[in-house]
Amino acid sequence: MLSILSLLRQLIGQDKANSGSHGISLSRSPLFSHRSHRRQRVMFRVQNNSVPSLYNYPHLAISQLKYPKMPDRKDVHNFAAGPSPLPTTVLEDAAKGLLNYADTGMGICELSHRGKEFKAVIEGAEANLRNLLAIPDNYTILFSQGGGTGQFSAVLLNLLSAHRLAHPVPAEEFKPPTIDYVLTGSWSSKAYAEAQRLVLLPFPNCPGFATPRIAASTKSTGWTRLPKREEYDFSKDAAYVYYCENETINGIEFPPASAQDSAYAFPFDLVPEGVNIVADYSSSFISRPIPNIERHAIIYAGAQKNLGPSGVTVLIVRNDLLVDTTAAAKLGCVPATPITYEYKILADNASLYNTPPTFPIYVSALVLQHLIDAKGGLTGLEATNREKAELLYATLDAAESKGKVRTVVREKDSRSWMNVTFEIVGEGKEKAFLEGAEKKGFKQLKGHRSVGGIRASIYNAVTIDSVKALCQYINEFGEQ
Repeated sequence: MLSILSLLRQLIGQDKANSGSHGISLSRSPLFSHRSHRRQRVMFRVQNNSVPSLYNYPHLAISQLKYPKMPDRKDVHNFAAGPSPLPTTVLEDAAKGLLNYADTGMGICELSHRGKEFKAVIEGAEANLRNLLAIPDNYTILFSQGGGTGQFSAVLLNLLSAHRLAHPVPAEEFKPPTIDYVLTGSWSSKAYAEAQRLVLLPFPNCPGFATPRIAASTKSTGWTRLPKREEYDFSKDAAYVYYCENETINGIEFPPASAQDSAYAFPFDLVPEGVNIVADYSSSFISRPIPNIERHAIIYAGAQKNLGPSGVTVLIVRNDLLVDTTAAAKLGCVPATPITYEYKILADNASLYNTPPTFPIYVSALVLQHLIDAKGGLTGLEATNREKAELLYATLDAAESKGKVRTVVREKDSRSWMNVTFEIVGEGKEKAFLEGAEKKGFKQLKGHRSVGGIRASIYNAVTIDSVKALCQYINEFGEQ
């Protein structure tokens, strides 16, 4: 019987020209090709000039071949906008649980979502999140799917259902409410566009079910700042007001709880009493305390920035908004809500109406426990995130004064702590900056495809050392 080494040599053949000096080519091996109508069909081909082959080193065993060293996590500075870095200790624990969760002999992905093991995971995640964010008892925490984009639709359908049930008049007498949107960048604009699309649904004997309306917008500025207090115009009878707390693409974020006197803070006091407020916290969730959390009706966030892997969406919903959407639809003038997007059904079934994304929830639970155990909790994390943002912006402002870069967000009180956007000044400089960054281990710095430029996302798991290293590179690049 042929040894593996002999078989591989036979497959590789003696075609040095075809294989190159450092590669394996099986394109001419009789075992991996055949001729048909005078055309050769290649069935298998391996060529990689960076990987050594048995042809070049026939005297070595397979285990003796030297391959390029894989980079270690400590050698990489990951500034991805999402999915984004997670704490290494969390990933190590997750890897163990993926193979053998809690000494069950089964991986977390192999356990029933209705079993006691996963029930403990999801209940622990809920308890830690409530503790971390100081969520009041009259709010329910839900774990859903579909991301923030899915909530563009779910929020509208659930809140309009709640509004309809609060106004159970005959369809022909129903007055469609307004729904106010604050536009501060790409994601809030997408949410508004989805609302406009959904209200196009025709309803017989009904004047419509809602009128989307812009309560404030900074589109004319090129999304370079938040609206000022005097630029808001809220409806008195809106079913809800929507805003995006942090615009991941544009690098814009509302000021923190400690800066609510800023001219750019969200004006909770200007929203009429009784009007629901909805906030998309996807890219700033658990990075710092949420201002006026009790004034919100719904807060939602995709997990894939600070909380965990993509695949799970977290919702914080005030209990009076957990309504029967089918009953609302029967009244007319409001569409039926898909069953997996009805908040009441999710709540009644403890987020387990259908199979949830168990692994993302498990990793999110590990992240939350990691934050609970960390010194300083969310307050300490806020201080660290502030320090990282201030350090990076100070470096960019200094470079901008020398004509080397240009920060995108001009107003300092509108700048995101999580997503720092800037441009490299000079023809061809951006490409050179990114290429140099890649060589030094700075990963995923390229801006969103819709806006270009550079974007350094400095989420919770990005260390202060990584930010300092990036600042040093920015300074060095500016001196070239």
